[in-house]
Amino acid sequence: MRMPAWLSGRLGPLEERQFRLFWTGQATSALGDSLVPLAMVFAVLRLNGGPAGIGLVLASITLPRVLLLLVGGVWADRLPRQLVMVGADVARGTVNVIFAVLLLTGHAQLWHLVAGAAIIGAASAFFVPATTGLIPETVSPGRLQQANALMSLSRNSSQIIGPSVSGLMVATIGPGWVFAVDAATFAVSAISLLALRLPDQKRSMRAGGFLAELAGGWNEVASRRWLLASIITFGISNVGMAPVFVLGPVIARDHLGGSTSWGLFVTSLGIGGLLGGLLALRWRPRHPLATGFALSIAIALPALALAPPLGLPLIVLAGVFAFAVIELGNTWWYTVLQQQVPPEALSRVSSYDWLASIIFQPIGFAVVGPVALLIGPAPTLYAGAALNVLANLGVLSIPAVRKLTMRERPGHEASSGDQRVEPGPVAGPVELE
Repeated sequence: MRMPAWLSGRLGPLEERQFRLFWTGQATSALGDSLVPLAMVFAVLRLNGGPAGIGLVLASITLPRVLLLLVGGVWADRLPRQLVMVGADVARGTVNVIFAVLLLTGHAQLWHLVAGAAIIGAASAFFVPATTGLIPETVSPGRLQQANALMSLSRNSSQIIGPSVSGLMVATIGPGWVFAVDAATFAVSAISLLALRLPDQKRSMRAGGFLAELAGGWNEVASRRWLLASIITFGISNVGMAPVFVLGPVIARDHLGGSTSWGLFVTSLGIGGLLGGLLALRWRPRHPLATGFALSIAIALPALALAPPLGLPLIVLAGVFAFAVIELGNTWWYTVLQQQVPPEALSRVSSYDWLASIIFQPIGFAVVGPVALLIGPAPTLYAGAALNVLANLGVLSIPAVRKLTMRERPGHEASSGDQRVEPGPVAGPVELE
């Protein structure tokens, strides 16, 4: 499929059959996933689960994912990654079919949702690191950043559209049908993955077994100063953002007119992510990490806007700008990761990256409430903003972060500022937190 020249530079990865198949399946699945959070909440409420039930379901998704992410990274480097992803799709799709049947027939109980959520979380622990490793196998190296940007665009578009569609479905035909639709999108994803025809990749099967491979993944992280420092910074930034999501709804209720105002802010985050993805299709800085972390100071803007609080238009604008920067930086991050880390270790490295963010987020959410009671909401928001600014400025003090450059073509040696520079990905295409 050939595109006009003016589109090819931006959407060129879709000219390549393997990436087109992959992107179609993942974009469809992302749309289905965006329907589920709201439907899950109302399914729990219809079963009289209340806030405690909602928290239990969310914990059931998160805990297995945290516990199994590193395991998923090892197996995604051992086996063909698309087959690991297919297995995860089959598991999650099956759970959604069971949810749909139980809810539509009136036989659902809260423990069903809790158990199913745990399976979904466990399957996601295998799916996510496999995805990061698979993208470079589906697209040519020169189009890797654009491929990552297209993945970002599909995710953020779904997050803008999905909640409204889900709300309409829940109100008219019930949450059971939402899970049925999501199950169908998992089927589309699995079929597209099975249709991929990819070159054989070197897989990790070290003599020491699982623990040796896990240690090998950590060595890949620790031996690159830019990589270890970046992962730590992402985790700190997630803690710094926690006050926005914990205290923001309360501020919206008390000072901004209620839930509608908070809904506008949440929508602005998706719009910002969409704009960041569009910009990432074309902007390719020579020093992606240095540029990304410098821009990421803007992540502090929502907290600074909510603390006084400013007027709703300024708060919404802060959300748009902050999440545009986040998605732009994420695209550069995944591209650099896929270029600099050996393909056979990429999923294990990605699992350490994701684990840092997932572990730190609940910690941030847990401490915000007590801290706000102790020092007040506004100082807590200012503290979160300061944490973000200091983390992103601090990582720029590391020469390896500042000097790392984007590779322009396969085999091109970019200066990383580290003692070692790894060869680029073997056949070439992406995904930041």
